Amino acid sequence: MPHSDRHTTHQFGTFAGVFTPSILTIFGLVMFMRCNFVVGQAGILHSLAILILCIGITLLTALSLAAISTNTPVAGGGAYFLISRVLGPGFGSAIGIALFLAQALSVPFYILGFVESMVTSFPALKEFFLPLCLLTLVILFAVAWIGAEWALKLQFVVLAVLCIGILSFMIGAWMRFSSEQMWVNWQPQYQQGEDIWDMFAIYFPAVTGIMAGVNMSGDLKDPARSIPRGTLLAVMVSLVVYGLQIVICGGMASAEALRQDPFKILVTNAVAGTGYLVIASVFCATLSSAIGSKLGAPRVLQALGRDGALPGLGLFAHGTAHGDEPRRALVATLIIGAIVLVLVGDSSEGAGLNLLAGMVSMVFLYTYGMTNLAAFVESFGGNPSFRPRFHLFHWTTALAGMMVCVWAAVMINTAVAILALALLVILFLLARRQVLAEGYGDARRGFVYQRVRNNMLMLERMPVHPKNWRPTILVFSGNPRARLSLVTYAGWLGMNCGIISVVEVLVGELRDISADQQEEARERLAQFVTENHLDVFPETVVMSNFDRDLSLFLQSFSIGPIKPNIVLFGWVHEPDRVQPYFQHLRTVERLGKNIVIVVDRGLLVVNDRRRIDCWWRGQRNGSLIFILAHLIQKNEDWHGVQLRVLRQVRHADEVAGAHDELAKICEAARIDAEIEVPVSEEPFAKVLRQESKDATLILMGFIAPSSAVELAFHESLTENLRDMPSTILVSSAGEADLLA
Repeated sequence: MPHSDRHTTHQFGTFAGVFTPSILTIFGLVMFMRCNFVVGQAGILHSLAILILCIGITLLTALSLAAISTNTPVAGGGAYFLISRVLGPGFGSAIGIALFLAQALSVPFYILGFVESMVTSFPALKEFFLPLCLLTLVILFAVAWIGAEWALKLQFVVLAVLCIGILSFMIGAWMRFSSEQMWVNWQPQYQQGEDIWDMFAIYFPAVTGIMAGVNMSGDLKDPARSIPRGTLLAVMVSLVVYGLQIVICGGMASAEALRQDPFKILVTNAVAGTGYLVIASVFCATLSSAIGSKLGAPRVLQALGRDGALPGLGLFAHGTAHGDEPRRALVATLIIGAIVLVLVGDSSEGAGLNLLAGMVSMVFLYTYGMTNLAAFVESFGGNPSFRPRFHLFHWTTALAGMMVCVWAAVMINTAVAILALALLVILFLLARRQVLAEGYGDARRGFVYQRVRNNMLMLERMPVHPKNWRPTILVFSGNPRARLSLVTYAGWLGMNCGIISVVEVLVGELRDISADQQEEARERLAQFVTENHLDVFPETVVMSNFDRDLSLFLQSFSIGPIKPNIVLFGWVHEPDRVQPYFQHLRTVERLGKNIVIVVDRGLLVVNDRRRIDCWWRGQRNGSLIFILAHLIQKNEDWHGVQLRVLRQVRHADEVAGAHDELAKICEAARIDAEIEVPVSEEPFAKVLRQESKDATLILMGFIAPSSAVELAFHESLTENLRDMPSTILVSSAGEADLLA
């Protein structure tokens, strides 16, 4: 990143930089303010199931984070950086915004918990609920403004107080533990129509703390080492402590008491009257969690701004000279927090806290899901560059993590989950349109490559069937700018369902044409393809003698089972090229490939007459002619064009039979066409001119002539097509079956 060289970042280790902020966020608001409420509603059994699901999602995501972070140099931006460098700027920016919003929403979420615990402990403050929330927000802003170093040093004190408080209420609950009460509270006792997913939404923020450590990636001494170790240790510790809390507190009091006073019951039952330690702990826990989110959210926004992935975010790229503090992004976080608190923080009854818990859960689930998707793409795509030093990972764990996250989001609230997904798609599309100031590689190419490889191996083993015939067209473009029509016709024939390769031949000895010249020619061809919006594959090859080397090239030009089945030529006009031209046609014919020759009359836009004439002169060429005409019709340029099938007969009594035969063929081929059967004993060339002079495009078959008659054939056909509409001549190899 361009800013990195101008700033000095912090150098925190695993414990200070990852484990401590993670565990302080995990052992926070939910533990003290909502865990007992969930147990009182869901019972011990469902609460343990919720915990296992939450920890399972977090563990799978932690494994994915560990794999990605040990495979790539990690800079500032945390999860956003990791995802964007794998899935690219589109997905990365969408999830970066989602992660920023999740962290930004977490700040007022934890502040609400802090103030709720304060007014619960000191009821006289209840009428000042909203002012206390806003005052706390401003104080946290000031702490974060001073910098991450002071905040993280303060967290060691907070961790000590937190551990003492947890021990205080755990020991107190254990002393009042009753196995009989535990079994009474074992089964759920849901109130007011709530279910397990409502409780999951409230509980899930308890395990979102792993992002607090990951988001400090730019301030870590060794992110690749610290992120896996610190994150996984925090997950394991949280599983044990939360599991004990559910069981012990579930056997301490009735379900109603747990629901009514989830926090106060911890204070009143603390060991040896040390309820003040529990109060101090919840104050420290909620405030430290808020600080962690207050530090993490601006860093994500700063990383987004530095990548320039979305318009308008460059404003937040700036960091201070010392510590690279994202103060502009910090102000944005302050504004969001103030707005949310004003909207939902005017009540101390807990409704606002529960609402924010659900919102935070939803956004974090999608963030976790996309993190797992990133790891899945890297691993399953088989990128040789994906060599994480963390080995307790497999693509199946990432896939499972992604699927569970989406499933949980939908189960919480289907409508909101779909809306959130739609917003992510919009952000993705916006980021796709923005040109990045700095390019970086991502894993999507490797994923697609692996998928193509597997599909090609599968295709190789599949039997060939006419029903699956598709045009694979090879076009010798020459100078493509001078022969745009040839490439355009190829696009009409195969762009919607086939594969088109446009090849420019550089004639000369390989030793005389440098690699730079070849690359320059290929870039010129690729630019031409891009400018004309052609879905084709450009290539350049060097041939010392085109006439001699064509046969070898046609045999070798393929990717596994995907070989050209149509070679498309323009019509030859130079007399000295007639002989080698027909030699090329016979070579293509011997190799079992279809020949398509375009005799272009400058037609690049369909005119008002809008009619394609197909001349039926036999099953072999006729099948391919019909198929190609149908493919042309499918193009937007030719939409609605009339298709006419013609067959010349010599006598009037042959008309009915010929018409019925063509009608049956059209019916069997599922092609709508007007049928014409002209009666004439005149040569075909004269009938062609009479019937198709006013057509938009003509398709008809031919057979490549022998060397003895090729000059006469060329002269005759050139004369027959003079002043006629553009014509496509087709010589079929026979594998295209119209009736398949």
